[in-house]
Amino acid sequence: MKDNFFIGGKLIKSRLIVGTGKYKNFKETALAVKASGADMVTVAVRRVNILDKKKPMLTDYLNPKKIKYLPNTAGCFNAEDSLRTLRLAREMGGWKMVKLEVLGDKKNLFPNMIETLKATKILAKEGFKVLVYCSDDPLLAKKLEDLGASAIMPLASPIGSGHGIQNKINLSLIIKNAKVPVIVDAGIGTPSDATIAMEMGCDGVLVNSAIALSNKPILMAESFKHAVISGRKSYKAIRMQKVLYGSASSPKKGLI
Repeated sequence: MKDNFFIGGKLIKSRLIVGTGKYKNFKETALAVKASGADMVTVAVRRVNILDKKKPMLTDYLNPKKIKYLPNTAGCFNAEDSLRTLRLAREMGGWKMVKLEVLGDKKNLFPNMIETLKATKILAKEGFKVLVYCSDDPLLAKKLEDLGASAIMPLASPIGSGHGIQNKINLSLIIKNAKVPVIVDAGIGTPSDATIAMEMGCDGVLVNSAIALSNKPILMAESFKHAVISGRKSYKAIRMQKVLYGSASSPKKGLI
């Protein structure tokens, strides 16, 4: 049975999206992406060279014709800078599907939701397919969807913290209320965190630090690949109901 994953009308083959920051070099980045099975990667337009052909480019290692690039606004702290960055990405690279990330604090890297809402509204009106990094507030997540977001990307915990999902109740409410894909972004630390997110009903998971900062990024990338697939299959299979008392698994008939 097909279980297709679409964002903004575009088919995404893998439910694991991989970030391209923090690796030792572009070669390691490419090897990790290949091992992960991901067909979409996020790229910080302000930090990773994808436009200046005079310098080493990520595109030399990850072919944009085979891997979907998702430019993001990492490092932006207001709507104006985010809009300028993504407009540049569209003008120079033709990218219309983008990830909006407006930070509110340099230390905890939580999203500035006021600026995020403002930028989402403008980008959607300009024809962008916007995947939005946001807090795990169900009301604000729904507001982003109403403003035209193509996907909601609530944090599991602070960016790069590795603490995993800290608020399952809020995340569950976001998933239940959303009519667009919900992709957990930020704070994933282990493949088991990704499995939990997928079992909860998330449509996808974005992972960067947990792969790039592990001792063996290539092996970890492969592990995340299987974790996401496993979590999705578990969600589709529908788990058994929890019960208060024990229930023997062996038959009662024919006891000696």
